[in-house]
Amino acid sequence: MSDEPSWSEFYDRVADRPPHETVVGALDRFEREGRRTGFAVDLGCGDGRDAAELARRGWRVLAIDAEEEAIERLRARPGLEAVETLVARFEEATWPRADLVNAGFSLAFCAPEHFGEVWRRIVESLRPAGRFSGQLFGDRDGWAGDAEMTFVTRSEAESLFAGFELERFDEVDEDGHLVTGAPKHWHVFHVVAKRA
Repeated sequence: MSDEPSWSEFYDRVADRPPHETVVGALDRFEREGRRTGFAVDLGCGDGRDAAELARRGWRVLAIDAEEEAIERLRARPGLEAVETLVARFEEATWPRADLVNAGFSLAFCAPEHFGEVWRRIVESLRPAGRFSGQLFGDRDGWAGDAEMTFVTRSEAESLFAGFELERFDEVDEDGHLVTGAPKHWHVFHVVAKRA
C-alpha cells in the first residue's frame, strides 16, 4: 500500500465526491417502501460524504471513524451539525440498533482477527427489514497481501449475508487506480442487503 496517500491527502482528494452508490441505493429502496427516515450508523465515515446524504434525506446518523481528522472534517461540513460522531476503531465502537448500517469502502480496514466479531455486531444491530450497504474487498484485490486488512472470497462474502435478501451484489475485479493516480487492481463486492 506504499502508493496510498496519507488519510489527510486522501480526504483532500475525495472531498467533492458524491455519496457511494450503495448508500444511495439503500436509501432509495427505503423510500420506495415508504420509509423515508430512520437511524443509520456510518462505519468508517471518513469526511462524511455518505453521512451528508443521509442527513440531507432526514436520517439521524451516528458517524464512526478511527481518524480524528475525519471526524473534524465531517463536523466542519455545513448541515451536519446534528450528526452524532464517535472517534473509535470498529472493534472498540458500540452503537445502538439501526435501520441502516453503512460501510463505504471501510470494512476491509478491520483487522482479520476482529472482523468476525464486528460483522456479528453489525448484523445484530440491524432491526428487522434493516439494511446493510457498503463494500467488501475480495481476495484478488491488489492489497490482499496486507495482513492487517480483511479480504474475502466470493463465497465467503455471500455467506456473510445468510438471513438477508441480497438486493445488490456486484463484483468488480479489474485494474484501476488509487486517488493518487497510481495503478491498483480492485476486487470489490458492492452490496445492498435487507435483513429478514
